[in-house]
Amino acid sequence: MLKRVPAIVGAMLALAVAPAAASGSDASATETYLRANYALVKAGHAHLGSSIAAYKSVLSSVRRDCPRAAAESPQNAQSTELSNEVIGTMVLTAGRPDRPAVKSYLRAVAGLRWSKASITHAVAGYASMLRTLYNLPVPDLCGDVKAWAASHFKSTASSTVSFVKAFYPNWVALGLIPAGLSRLESSQGRALARNSGRFEYQITNVEAQAVETWGDIMDELLLSP
Repeated sequence: MLKRVPAIVGAMLALAVAPAAASGSDASATETYLRANYALVKAGHAHLGSSIAAYKSVLSSVRRDCPRAAAESPQNAQSTELSNEVIGTMVLTAGRPDRPAVKSYLRAVAGLRWSKASITHAVAGYASMLRTLYNLPVPDLCGDVKAWAASHFKSTASSTVSFVKAFYPNWVALGLIPAGLSRLESSQGRALARNSGRFEYQITNVEAQAVETWGDIMDELLLSP
């Protein structure tokens, strides 16, 4: 019986140490993540002027290359696909200045793990969506609208179908603070999260303003959503 005491004590010590080890791992992952997220949204905020000019350039391209390209087109599922392609074209064009920051973020968060699986899954899922989104090529919007018109509005181009299928479910904004992460933040981490939140708020406001340009593009194409 006495011979079992060291084994029992060892097991008890292991259990006592495990939470501390998990806590240390959580703290390290949280700090790394918050720094990466802050760098991402800081870059996005710094590029806002360029991003606005970029998505407005889509309107200029439509006015130059394919005005009224969808004239007399119906409002149906295909017009909605092309409306979503307009959105995707704007998002990806506006996001071009952010691509280096997105790559840095993806490298920084790859493999991060937390003891709470929901946080790990949230970060991994967001990173996967962001990677898919920023790996998409900017579509040939004018070419795709013209192809729809050439079919007498009977079928959209395969490029439209494949783009919308990839874009829409992976369309995410820059920056994510997963639920449950706040309880793991250090004082420095909380400051990073607050500053990230301010940048995210300003980025979101600019994205909301892009709706007006989307409407102008739709009007220029004579395309119904």
